[in-house]
Amino acid sequence: METKGPLRENAIRYWPQHERPRERLLKQGPEALSDAELLAIFLRTGVSGRSAVDLARALLQRFQGLRGLFSADYRELRAIKGLGDAKIATLLATIELSKRYLREQLDERRAVRNPDDVYQLLAHSMRDRDHEVFTVLFLNSKNEILAVEELFRGTINASAVHPREVIKRALHHGAAAIICAHNHPSGNPEPSPQDRQITRELKEACRLMEISLLDHLVIGHNRYWSFADHGEL
Repeated sequence: METKGPLRENAIRYWPQHERPRERLLKQGPEALSDAELLAIFLRTGVSGRSAVDLARALLQRFQGLRGLFSADYRELRAIKGLGDAKIATLLATIELSKRYLREQLDERRAVRNPDDVYQLLAHSMRDRDHEVFTVLFLNSKNEILAVEELFRGTINASAVHPREVIKRALHHGAAAIICAHNHPSGNPEPSPQDRQITRELKEACRLMEISLLDHLVIGHNRYWSFADHGEL
């Protein structure tokens, strides 16, 4: 449960006004605040004996920064003392909104020029997942993004990824080409034999429908493996 005890001397409301995160944000702008201070504004209150800033610092330390925090699920957050369901629900909603905002940026018909472009677009939503996900970029004839869809999740193997479903979605979007990507939760992007089998099956399905399979990326921790770059397409 969230702490509702008496106010403590280290509560932010007792800090000098020029040191309070909310007041500093309004006066100096959000860029002037640290990650912990911004998170403290979101948390609003701390717990007995710890300010919201202290709680924010503990969260960032526990999850090793914002990236880890934004990948946490309800069970992991619920284990943190001082985070009740209200705070967790608000945090998870904010994380999801940030992911949707980033996804909207993909809908600006930007052109994909190389595998690094694909990695930069997808890494934030794929590299820290604790399970495998299979995402497809649908492109027009100018390699501009028409849509991005997460089609499969779980254990990504030849029986889980259905080329016919990928083709069906490509035809729905009127795509001339596609780029596929999936993650390896282990962090090692080296493709498995199953990854190579999936790629061969997708390539053949695309060929039959005159759709170009431009690449298949395997995304790890801070690096990726491109089938196109390695001459396997």
